[in-house]
Amino acid sequence: MVMWVFGYGSLVWNPGFAYDARLVGFVRDYRRVFYQGSTDHRGTPEFPGRTVTLEHRPGSTCWGVAYKISREQDKETALEYLEVREKQYDEKVYLDLYTDSSPKTPVIQNMMV
Repeated sequence: MVMWVFGYGSLVWNPGFAYDARLVGFVRDYRRVFYQGSTDHRGTPEFPGRTVTLEHRPGSTCWGVAYKISREQDKETALEYLEVREKQYDEKVYLDLYTDSSPKTPVIQNMMV
């Protein structure tokens, strides 16, 4: 079974894992915000750096990139990598991806965000 992962911040230009394809698109009812403080890859304990996160906001749209991962080993590696990279986040959600050419009908369903 194929796994899709949505990147909306630095994953857009630096995914850090192997993937088969990438697709630019957007998710609905979420917006990109710089509310998350980080001390592990930017900032200090006294002055945490800001990292991007998603906030549920009905009516909002967030653009990003969906990565398709097919091989079992690549999926395992990507999940392990993301668990470390995204450790300060408290929630995984599964959303649909829309594109310019398909703004009303999702092109990917149940994509991990």
